[in-house]
Amino acid sequence: MTAEAPPQTGAAALSTPRERLGWYFYDWANSAFSTTVVTAFLGPYLTAIAKAGADAAGNVHLLGLTFKAGSLFPYATSLSVALQVLVLPIAGAMADRSSRKRRLLGLFAYIGAFATIGLLFLTGDRYALGATLFLIANVAFGASVVVNNSFLPQLADENDRDAVSSRGWAFGYLGGGLLFLFNVVAVVLFGTDDHSKAEVARWSLVSAGVWWAVFTTLPLMWLRDRPATGGERHGNVLLDGFRQLWHTLRSLKAYPLTLFFLIAFLVYNDGIQTVIGLAGTYASEELGFDITVTMPVILMVQFMAFGGALLLGWLAKLFGAWKTVLGSLAVWSVIVIAAYFLPEGEVLPFAALAAAIGLVLGGSQALSRSLFSQLIPKGREGEYFGLYEISDKGTSWLGPLLFGFAFDQTGSYRFAIVSLIAFFIFGFAALLAVPMRRAIAAAGNTPPKLL
Repeated sequence: MTAEAPPQTGAAALSTPRERLGWYFYDWANSAFSTTVVTAFLGPYLTAIAKAGADAAGNVHLLGLTFKAGSLFPYATSLSVALQVLVLPIAGAMADRSSRKRRLLGLFAYIGAFATIGLLFLTGDRYALGATLFLIANVAFGASVVVNNSFLPQLADENDRDAVSSRGWAFGYLGGGLLFLFNVVAVVLFGTDDHSKAEVARWSLVSAGVWWAVFTTLPLMWLRDRPATGGERHGNVLLDGFRQLWHTLRSLKAYPLTLFFLIAFLVYNDGIQTVIGLAGTYASEELGFDITVTMPVILMVQFMAFGGALLLGWLAKLFGAWKTVLGSLAVWSVIVIAAYFLPEGEVLPFAALAAAIGLVLGGSQALSRSLFSQLIPKGREGEYFGLYEISDKGTSWLGPLLFGFAFDQTGSYRFAIVSLIAFFIFGFAALLAVPMRRAIAAAGNTPPKLL
């Protein structure tokens, strides 16, 4: 661990360039999971494993339930987020009450990374093993991001936070895209038949866990531990986390505008995460593409998202983050309508729509994170980000639940994809109704010059 930097004054006292770089690198590390595992490989691969273990009617049986094999991944995603509803706010409360947040970050990150590496054993018809490992990895992933997000108000002031958050997201898409590039090359070189494609997919899942574990060492080295923002606790940290969760939920009524923004975000980002998480499944099962087509297109999305995060960060400097996010939600509405009409088997329209997703993907999420950080009462960053993370990177529940149910009932993903427009329409209207400057002041913070 590195020594703390000398005392500084003003905004510079929040962080050093090296510490910010360390924070960016956790986005670089964990984006391998959200890109390679959640977006690209696990959905189609786990679906194939589930089909191999399905009964004569094409159904699988898990936890006493019976449903179509194609619904397993969406349902597993929804269940993992239901678990996150309990775990993430507690993880955030623990982060606020610990002066050793780096250790907490490392704990959650390594649990998730090693569960991902365990997907090495996802072969044959072991769909129950795959669903279980994904549940563990996705919950740990969300908890680690909660802890990482809680560093943001300690790294940048209100006028610099949009830029710092956007750089973190851009770094994440660059890192996730780089690993994904290696995996796409492996698909092209070694995916000569269905068996070899499945093997490449399995080892690509494992590579994401290794990447996540290795690059987590950099933020653990470069981030600094600071005094607990919510006051140090020396008792049972887990029990204290449960107590604080209850206190946080009760205290939200004192910040109704923060709560209203959170509801808006949870809805529209649930739609975003559903599009991201099920893109690979939609492309393979509905549009008829195999991984030699979908993987290069998803790779393009990663690098478009890198540029898009920086582009929307620049637009936020001109027009304000709130207005920029509203504009991105209008674009998302157009995207899901266009996805419904994509012709089967035609690559060019699919790639064009994917490019549009990339442009709005990173920026809409990065700016939402920085906006929410301004609505949190000081000393409560971790616990509030615990609520926020319920629908952040790779985590959503209403969208996949609707998606899985629609497929279960109709056998078609097209009806499910177009129904997601409801998330963006509601989210746009709710976000438009939030008086951001008043909401930030009500939380005890100083509004930025431009919103």
